[in-house]
Parts: sequence; structure tokens; C-alpha cells
Amino acid sequence: MSGGESSKQRKQQYFAKLVKLLDEYSCVFIVGADNVGSNQMQQIRQALRGKAVVLMGKNTMIRKAIKGHSTNNSAIEALLPLIKGNVGFVFCKGDLGEVKKILISKRVEAPARAGSLAPIDVVVPACNTGLEPTQTYFFQALNIPTKIARGQIEIVQDVPLIKEGQKVGASEANLLSKLNIKPFSYGLALDLVYDNGSIYSHKVLDLTDEDLLSKFHNGVKNVAALGLKIGYPTIASLPHSISRAYKNLLSVSLATAYEFEGAKKFKEFLADPSKFATKAPAKEKEKEKKEAAPKEEKKKKDEPKEESDQDMGFGLFE
Repeated sequence: MSGGESSKQRKQQYFAKLVKLLDEYSCVFIVGADNVGSNQMQQIRQALRGKAVVLMGKNTMIRKAIKGHSTNNSAIEALLPLIKGNVGFVFCKGDLGEVKKILISKRVEAPARAGSLAPIDVVVPACNTGLEPTQTYFFQALNIPTKIARGQIEIVQDVPLIKEGQKVGASEANLLSKLNIKPFSYGLALDLVYDNGSIYSHKVLDLTDEDLLSKFHNGVKNVAALGLKIGYPTIASLPHSISRAYKNLLSVSLATAYEFEGAKKFKEFLADPSKFATKAPAKEKEKEKKEAAPKEEKKKKDEPKEESDQDMGFGLFE
């Protein structure tokens, strides 16, 4: 078999595998694979065995396979705009949250290399560096405040060193290396999720039941407020509309001779407020008496008894 035929056969096998996975799995993580080595990729595949399948490939081949298969499944065309850069697919059937946890757990620490883009902000913490005073020029070049303590350089406060998206300079890389700080971690970077034709952020998987209920309640409040504002009744605004109508009806009843069952008590109270206040003082007095009784008994017990004549000895002369 010639080299050309072998290459063509491999492409056909890849297309067949991708099409089979697209048919078999309805959910796909679109992941970035920058700075992920072959050994780390193998560990990720092993950790996901039985839960998900990782497939990498050239973007041109992936696009060609998706376009060819879109005649059978038009929903997968939503994946085409996402095939940019060093991306791959993680095909899932089970719990997406569990697969996400595995992917995050398989990230490895890495040093900051000069010329690379920082994926996160890097802050050098206040600490004793263990470096000799002769190496203070590293810190002076980066405007990091230091002092000498016990013959070693000590950083006196936390210092922001690199911002996210900024290119790492040689000085920053050397300093972090000397401090043995590995600020970055690399693995399959989660981006978006394809789910039966829908595309959404992987952060949606972090939402709890409480978060969903909170968002639902806020939505109900907004619907109710909008319905009340424009005078359009909805299930959300109906209780508030009834409450407002009752208050308006009550106001009319109290201001006029019109009366209905729900307004009787309010009218009686306005006519004679003392009628509703008579029972309260009686109860209070009864409560005060009950509280005072034990105190009186205790007071009597604590008072010294009067001494009788017999106690003074007069009884001896009778």
C-alpha cells in the first residue's frame, strides 16, 4: 500500500469515527487543547473511560466531516463556527457535571514561560524568598518592595506581577522560577457545550437548584411587575391585582356608607377603638398578679421572724 493510499484510508477512518460519535452522543464539550502533552492526554482518556470519549483532529478534517454529515443531522451545523484554533471534542452520554469535574481535576501545574500568554492574573505573595541579598536586582527591576531579614530577601507585600492575557516577560519568568512558583495550570480548557443542537457555556453546569429557583423567582417578579404596570393580568400578577382591588374597595367602604363583610371589623374599630382595647389591660393585670405572687412569697420567707418572749428567756421565770 502506498503512502497516499494509507493517508486516504486514515482520513476515511477518522471521518467514519467522528460521524459515528456525532450520531451516538447527543452532548459534546468543545475544549481547547493548548499546552496539553501526549502523556497528559493519555491520563485524561483513561480517567474518562466509560463516561466520555475524547477526539482531536485537524480543523479542516473536522469541518469536512461535519458538513458531509449535516445532510443527515442538520443540528450539528451549530458546531462549525466553534472549530477554531487547537480544539477538540469530548463526547458525553452521562452526567455532564461529573465529566466536567474529571476534566478540571486533570489539569497540571506549569511554570510561567517567557513569551507565553498568561491565562490568569499572577500575584507574588508577601514571603521570605530564601534568596541572598545579592539577588535584589531581580526585585528592583520589577518594582517589588523588599527588605533584608535574617540575611535573606523578604517581599513585604503582595504584588500583582502579570495580568491575564499579558505576555510573560523574561524577568517575570526568571523571578517566578527562582521563587519556585508555578502559577499556571494546563489541561483541556472547557469552553462551550453542544447539547442536541443547543450551544451554551460550561458554567451553566455549575448552577445549583437554589440558583435556578432564585432565577425563577426573579423572573416571576419581573412578569408580575410588568403585568401590573401595563394593566395586563397574568398568573404572576393576579394575586397582587386582587390585593390592590381589595384595598381600594376597603378604602371606598371606610369613606362612605357602603359596607361589605370584609369591612365590618375595620368600621367597628374606627367607630369605637376602645372596644378592641379593653381585653388587653385585664390580661396584663392578671399576668402581673401571677408574676408578683411568687415574689411576695419569697419576700415573706426571707424576712426574719420576730423573737418571742420565750426566745428571750422570759419563759424561764414563769
